[in-house]
Amino acid sequence: MKITDIKLGHISVPLKKPFKTALRTVNSVEDIIVRIETDTGHIGYGEAPPTGVITGDTKASIIGAIENHIKKHLMGMDIENMEEIMLKLEKSIVGNTSAKAAVDIAIYDLYGQLYGTPVYKLLGGYRKEIITDITISVNEPEEMARDSIEAVNKGYRTLKIKVGKDPELDIKRMKAIREAVGYDIDLRIDANQGWNAKEAVYALRKMEDADLKIELVEQPVPAHDIEGLKFVTDNISIPVAADESVFSPKDALTIMQRRAADLINIKLMKTGGIHNALKICSLAEIYGIECMLGCMLEAKVSVTAAVHLAAAKSVITKIDLDGPLLCSEDPVEGGAIFEDYKITLRDNPGFGFKEIHGVDYI
Repeated sequence: MKITDIKLGHISVPLKKPFKTALRTVNSVEDIIVRIETDTGHIGYGEAPPTGVITGDTKASIIGAIENHIKKHLMGMDIENMEEIMLKLEKSIVGNTSAKAAVDIAIYDLYGQLYGTPVYKLLGGYRKEIITDITISVNEPEEMARDSIEAVNKGYRTLKIKVGKDPELDIKRMKAIREAVGYDIDLRIDANQGWNAKEAVYALRKMEDADLKIELVEQPVPAHDIEGLKFVTDNISIPVAADESVFSPKDALTIMQRRAADLINIKLMKTGGIHNALKICSLAEIYGIECMLGCMLEAKVSVTAAVHLAAAKSVITKIDLDGPLLCSEDPVEGGAIFEDYKITLRDNPGFGFKEIHGVDYI
């Protein structure tokens, strides 16, 4: 099974409601689709969102990285030679993790098809069903409380609350949400780098004193501030998850060795795909640290790949793969089955994609 062509396209999927964080407001998913064709007629699909504010990747940079750098290194390669493909992919261009992730995902899709097996079984096969949280965008406390109740009424037992714009208002937001949903619902906080270290400790201690029972806080400080991240971890009892601070296995190792966080949030668009994400999982197993698996604002292609990874590895204990659930429509035929909080994998080879509708190929 040899690579004969790599084609790129674009999909646009409206969101059910605006997605708001401390960093940005988004109204639709605007992603690049990768389609890798082979001499056997098998097709592998990948996907990358242009999340410039986090990864630095734009539509133009993703397209340019694949068309001008990655493609020429992979043409003609045999899918069974996975290690060499991944080495060439990694060395083809510096950075550009979203572009690499999209190609990595398409390669793993083909790898599963080559052996007639779903990818999660190739990677470990720990389970075939996972439970995700749902994101509550940052708004006024009353609106966030209403959104939280709506999610709970749909069956979600874990909510990920976006904060990070104003510590005092963030405290009010969390109090309003906890009062609205009660104490049977798990609440996670994601500050998206919105606080500095002292603000984070202040806000989180206030939440501890108010007995808000926060399950974890994700990336409370700017990505580069590892000392600040460690300061927060050392000074609160709420578990801290490193997200934007961890792109590579090397980043993860630094966090683990310095005990700067309690958990690592893996995202394929930061790691450059499944290949490097597996290395982070192995490091986490060695250091006895649990992992969370998250996503950007992505449609079902790349999130299905993340679901396969989450289903494969026992070290991944927290799931934040709600991207497709935030979309108003699903252009992807096949792939994982999203039923609100429950995500189930099919036993089709690869990732089980049949077709992606509405792709505008370049």
